[in-house]
Amino acid sequence: MATPTIVLVPVWGVGHFVPMLEVGKRMLARSALPLTITVLVMPEPSKAQRASEIAELIRQEEASGLGIRFHHLPAVDPPTDHSGIEEYISHYVQRYAPHVRAAVAGLACPVAGVVVDIFCTPLFDAARDLGVPAYVYLIASAAMCALMLRSPSLDEEVPAEVEFEEMEGGAVDVPGLPPVPASCLPSGLENRKIPTYKWFVYNGRRYTEASGIIVNTVAELEPGVLAAIADGRCTRGIRAPTVYTIGPVIPFAPPPHAGQAHECVRWLDSQPPASVVFLCLGGSGWTTVPQAHEIAQGLERSGQRFLWVLRGPPEPGSKVPTDGDLTEQLPEGFMERIKERGMVWPARAPQKEILAHAAVGGFVTHCGWNSILESLWLGVPMVPWPLGAEQHYNAFMLVAGMGVAVPMKVDRKRSNFVEAAELEGAVKALMDGGEASRKVRERTTAMKAACRKAVEEGGSSSVALQRLCEALVVGAVLPKKSDLVTFCAYVPRHQPLTML
Repeated sequence: MATPTIVLVPVWGVGHFVPMLEVGKRMLARSALPLTITVLVMPEPSKAQRASEIAELIRQEEASGLGIRFHHLPAVDPPTDHSGIEEYISHYVQRYAPHVRAAVAGLACPVAGVVVDIFCTPLFDAARDLGVPAYVYLIASAAMCALMLRSPSLDEEVPAEVEFEEMEGGAVDVPGLPPVPASCLPSGLENRKIPTYKWFVYNGRRYTEASGIIVNTVAELEPGVLAAIADGRCTRGIRAPTVYTIGPVIPFAPPPHAGQAHECVRWLDSQPPASVVFLCLGGSGWTTVPQAHEIAQGLERSGQRFLWVLRGPPEPGSKVPTDGDLTEQLPEGFMERIKERGMVWPARAPQKEILAHAAVGGFVTHCGWNSILESLWLGVPMVPWPLGAEQHYNAFMLVAGMGVAVPMKVDRKRSNFVEAAELEGAVKALMDGGEASRKVRERTTAMKAACRKAVEEGGSSSVALQRLCEALVVGAVLPKKSDLVTFCAYVPRHQPLTML
């Protein structure tokens, strides 16, 4: 019989595409029996985004000979109106359902499973019609998985006209976590009266249909929420799908040896060990002039050494930040005053290489899950500066759930504005060697050790990956070839009623 294939369906962003591709490669390496990977590639909805970066990744993988095939899906018109990213992704991938179904139905080999991205459960119907198993892959935390599973019952428990922040205490119960302030919920749960909220709950409800949920985390990082999921506390006693914690899924390509090291790394080479705070707000984060002035004042007054990645607003029609303009964005005389202990870098920077440097002792981060895992893997404690999506929820978990970060007040209602004094205080608390700093560093060191141990032979993530591969091989089936569903008229089942 032909070698079974695992079909991966990532959304188009680099932050989703790369981790899912890395999961595929780990499955190939770990499986006791032969497997191949088929990646269904959705085109970038906006040509202004990083389509060329994904195209280069695909080219490299196709040349590697690892058994990864790429199937490019035809373009569809993206949604023109949406109230949030959860609705946008869900509605967009819904339009791809007939193309995904056709691609999987056209495979001549058994399909071990169709693995879809976090808000792509509308594709479950295509997998079910073909009789093949469907899995969800979360590039997010187990806590996010718990919240997704919890959201349908939470929606039923709270009257429809009541926002979560209006509840007594203003906090939400997510089993396995301390009470979660409504102000820390992901963007999709902020407003219960808009379609994005309905799509968030819709995806959470459909998670229970999955053959398994693959999570980019380490069991030892989040034991409480994982126990709550396994016990049915997030799904009202109904048994949740098996959760496979296979993280941290963070590709670490060694830096090229040809040529000089990056300028930021060369600057770090001249700094004392664990003395530098690294401030970077992710690949999509950028800073207004007023906010840049607050950051500059806070860093200067903190007295700490720092490396600050400062980006400017995207060009019209793009979501990618431009290079920073230091003359326009920084206070007059700032660069001269901090030249002995600070560096401001106005372009993209090699984040993993910087975090791995011995001179870095703290990380002010936007709390994207990939960045969090990189920081924990490298043992760098954090100050959370969330910007959107589930990042406020991640920030709460880092402080209250894991104890690996020093809190900082971020004004979500003012576009996540941070005052200079707040940044100054958080940086000092992280770097001054006091009690708060000591506790956070000890906890981060323990998490680093847990991450390293998890991926070793016999570690929790290694064992979970092995179990996942076994389940995929056992479940491999040839997709049905029936044409009972007319592709052009295909409408996924279980849609939110507002979308019918």
